[in-house]
Amino acid sequence: MADPSPFPMTDWYPLAARIEALEDLPLNRDLVRCFQDRHLADGLAPDARIDFYTPSFKSYQTTEISRCASHAWPAVSITGAHCKLQCDHCKAKLLEPMIPARSPEALWALVNRLVEAGGQGMLLTGGSNHRNEVEYGPYYDTIRRIKDAFPQFRIALHTALVDEDAARCMAESGIDAAMMDVIGAQDTITQVYHLRRRVEDFEATLAHLVKTPMKVVPHIVMGLHYGHFLGEWHALEMLRRHPPDGVVLVVVMPFHAHRKRPFETPDPDAVGRFFLDARQALPGTPLLLGCARPPGEVKAMIDSYAVMAGLNGLAHPAEGTVELAARLGYRVRVIPSCCSMAVGEPMLEDERAGLNLEAIEGMQWEWK
Repeated sequence: MADPSPFPMTDWYPLAARIEALEDLPLNRDLVRCFQDRHLADGLAPDARIDFYTPSFKSYQTTEISRCASHAWPAVSITGAHCKLQCDHCKAKLLEPMIPARSPEALWALVNRLVEAGGQGMLLTGGSNHRNEVEYGPYYDTIRRIKDAFPQFRIALHTALVDEDAARCMAESGIDAAMMDVIGAQDTITQVYHLRRRVEDFEATLAHLVKTPMKVVPHIVMGLHYGHFLGEWHALEMLRRHPPDGVVLVVVMPFHAHRKRPFETPDPDAVGRFFLDARQALPGTPLLLGCARPPGEVKAMIDSYAVMAGLNGLAHPAEGTVELAARLGYRVRVIPSCCSMAVGEPMLEDERAGLNLEAIEGMQWEWK
């Protein structure tokens, strides 16, 4: 009798090696076997699917996914490139390529231009004050005005740390999805973020957000403590206590770290094992691999592990990742938005829109 599982019984390690873009990756054979054993043990549904997200925070295109529109889902900063924290991994450099909107009037004008150009939504963020708070107060009325005028325009907000009143104001303004970094180690908060705040403050923020009607999709930054894992498992425990709508996993990208406080590149195998831990800790929660992760071979390895570990979606997948998902039996879909926003939402009527069908035709559907 044929195996009813959508996942091929063939060994996944040589299967991945037969994909041209992945053939030279030094994947960990034992870890790949762990992924495959988990799939067999869990008995995943025959319509299992992975979503691939293409927000336009940066230019992106592969042979598998066509170019994403530059206006579809940009990142906007209410402080421009300014941030008082100067965290060791960022130094506010991550804000520089974002579109500045340094006043409520500028934000309103910007959104009107985005909507006119066909924009679907935006990531709204900004630099923090010394308490890791983004000062959105003057913007809430404008956000409400935007949502009333353009109800289909979606806004995903990086909240930073908030109290109960701030969380309520965000929800009342019409924010669609709230994002925050969940940090589980005091040393990371003190040393990397230069904050006089506690782990308990991050958990309190999470608790305040999940009590609102907003979709809450917190992030865990793997390797945040100078490239090493430290508080990530405690962060998972906090998420178990305050279940969100989804969780985005990202990998630290310390391109701007000072030479006196260097970061190591996180071990891809350690990232893959954390995928397994996260999936076990949050079995019913959508898990997504967000935009941030190191480039090159490390990214290709991490993305391959994410697909094998059963994550629900990936942003800006590496070359060969879509083919791997298809060959493992997944239905694949491209969604042109921030992954935090799209959790649980059918964003496209045609799930093959955005795919380069000539490159992968005969693969993503062959296991259906």
